[in-house]
Amino acid sequence: MKCEICVIQKYSKHNIMQKLLDKVKQIFDEEQFVHEPKELYEPIEYTLRLGGKRIRPLMLLAAGQMFGADIEQMRYAAIGIETFHNFTLLHDDLMDKSPLRRGKPTVYCKWDENTAILSGDTMYALAWRYFLRQPHPKLQEILNCFNETGIQVCEGQQYDMNFEHCENVSIADYLMMIRLKTAVLLAGALKIGALYANATAEDTQNLYEFGIHLGLAFQLQDDLLDSYGDVSVFGKQTGQDIRDNKKTYLILKALELANDDQKEVLRQLFSSTPSDSESKVARVLELYAQIGIRQPVEEAIQKEFELAQRHLEAIRVSKAQKRPLEELMEVLFNRKK
Repeated sequence: MKCEICVIQKYSKHNIMQKLLDKVKQIFDEEQFVHEPKELYEPIEYTLRLGGKRIRPLMLLAAGQMFGADIEQMRYAAIGIETFHNFTLLHDDLMDKSPLRRGKPTVYCKWDENTAILSGDTMYALAWRYFLRQPHPKLQEILNCFNETGIQVCEGQQYDMNFEHCENVSIADYLMMIRLKTAVLLAGALKIGALYANATAEDTQNLYEFGIHLGLAFQLQDDLLDSYGDVSVFGKQTGQDIRDNKKTYLILKALELANDDQKEVLRQLFSSTPSDSESKVARVLELYAQIGIRQPVEEAIQKEFELAQRHLEAIRVSKAQKRPLEELMEVLFNRKK
């Protein structure tokens, strides 16, 4: 999820969500991450203190609170889910050779590659330790959910890497990949919160599906914003996916809708790395406009949000109890396009 900064800037307009966000901040401010040997733990603290938007622990707490759980009962689970998320980012940065994360040098650049690997491995183990710190009657089920989520995120990362070298990636393939790489961690965080609150199996499943469709909508919207977003709001240069020849929903849908001549030009552009990348971005956007790509992408985003809303409505608690997650949907859906 590339544009979480766009989300956090709008939380202040939503009082319930802001209170939860303040609680998440307090939980992390109170936690000590540096131990001995410092060479191992300082990169971990650096990663967890970089800022981040804490969306996953926020969702975990919101889900549990919705069903009546005490936030303090979920304190260490919230730290655990965020520690796992940042472990994936630390290793992703190394695999992608990304020099910056949240405007700061990535761990492998600030320290070295071996440190990034070892500190990342430790973060995965620490995430488990956090979950185990608080006894709960459903701890086995909670840990099973966390473990399955972790496996699926890694599967999604592998598919993403595979697609870089695959000529024939379908839209179904892409949706499967972003479901694993992005959506399941949001859904898993929500499910874990529901398990801490002893929610019914039906409500827990509806909450999980809410997270899946919300995650898919968010990622599809990120794909769209990468080409058409307001730079001042989106927080990064637009067109980066085009420069990097990334197979996103936009290019896959464009290839599906394009005529033969347009397909040929798009394939050539997405197999090139010209020195003048701006002309490449401009040409791709010109073709996107000819094909009319924005409308079908916006329709796909709308469909996922509507599916998310349907699953949220099906949960058998009061509307007031659902309000934090409704506020989150409002924030995500109203990002600048």
